[in-house]
Amino acid sequence: MSEIFKKRTSEFQERMSEAGIDVMLLMDPDSIYYFTGYWGDLGVEFGRPSIVSISRNEEPTIITSSIEGEMCKKMTRITKIELYHDSVGKEWIDPLDKILEKYKNHKIAIIPNKVPSLVLNYFIKINWINKFLNGENILTLQRMIKSPEEIIDLRQAGQVATAMTDAAKKVIKEGVSEYEIAIAIQAGGTRKAGEIIKSEDVNSLMSPVIHNLQSIQSGPHTSMGHLHPTVRQLKKGDPVYLCFCAICHFKQLKIGYDRQYFVEEISDEHARIYEIAVEAQQASIKEMKPGVTAEQVNAASDEVYKSHDMGFCYRTGRAVGYSSLEKPELKKGDKTILSAGMVFAVDGGVTIPDKFGARIGDTILVTENGSECITEYPRNEPVIKG
Repeated sequence: MSEIFKKRTSEFQERMSEAGIDVMLLMDPDSIYYFTGYWGDLGVEFGRPSIVSISRNEEPTIITSSIEGEMCKKMTRITKIELYHDSVGKEWIDPLDKILEKYKNHKIAIIPNKVPSLVLNYFIKINWINKFLNGENILTLQRMIKSPEEIIDLRQAGQVATAMTDAAKKVIKEGVSEYEIAIAIQAGGTRKAGEIIKSEDVNSLMSPVIHNLQSIQSGPHTSMGHLHPTVRQLKKGDPVYLCFCAICHFKQLKIGYDRQYFVEEISDEHARIYEIAVEAQQASIKEMKPGVTAEQVNAASDEVYKSHDMGFCYRTGRAVGYSSLEKPELKKGDKTILSAGMVFAVDGGVTIPDKFGARIGDTILVTENGSECITEYPRNEPVIKG
């Protein structure tokens, strides 16, 4: 394995030993990539799950479909790869059964909420589901603090995000449909991601293509938090909300990022609500530093909303990395103490039902002395003039 994946695996094996776990079975694409460098394409949703088995003292084993066997071997340096074939034997169950048999007298752990229903149903069928330990905590603790290599990649992801914003601003004007903005954003992000990857390794198998269905709303649609782009055409004075969280994925990292703009002009009421959203977000970011709890960061934005007679606030943010949602979360009740190397999506938002929604979001790295905005991009220039 390359050094970064080797290092992660060694650290995790030490954590397993401390927790009394002999074997960990991982079945979600994010964790599989995190330890092996391999990600599949037509996976469990096509009836072809991939599974990684990590024991305390051995090289991990990858179970995956033979249709992706060549790709797997070129993406990872792990040599223990068990391939299964469609319609041959019990397919993925055969290599999984071998592992369960090998370690039947050992302590095996899974991440319960990341077991695909296809595999979960099998565990229930063979009466294994209650035999597993819960390994979520040790994986969560390891992934909370980003490595120097991950921080470099996250900063690059921030460059991709801002390139996507540049592309959006070039097409936002009266008469343009929401979906046309989405097309421009995908193209802008893909070009930037391709530029970065090509400069590092022209033979990389990492795709630069920005994909997934983005959340974009305009006009009265902005009160609907995550509505996808429609054929609605922009009008003068319209707010345009751009959420990049579902699509700004770079080198398998997933960051949080939101921006909002107004076509040609902004009303006094829209400006007031938008400024409250930015004020709340900035209050939380200002609070972020080592030693502060996650709920204290959330409380900082809550105080802003209360000062403007606003009601209940949704979660201020959540940790990000190889998964869109990691721990801790910036919300009431989460008493996790922030440390340097943690990375969060931090949001500010106000919704006026059936009328208007104002939102802003950034990915923030906690540093030794405070914080760094990975997605730095102007927030005080929301009006786009044609």
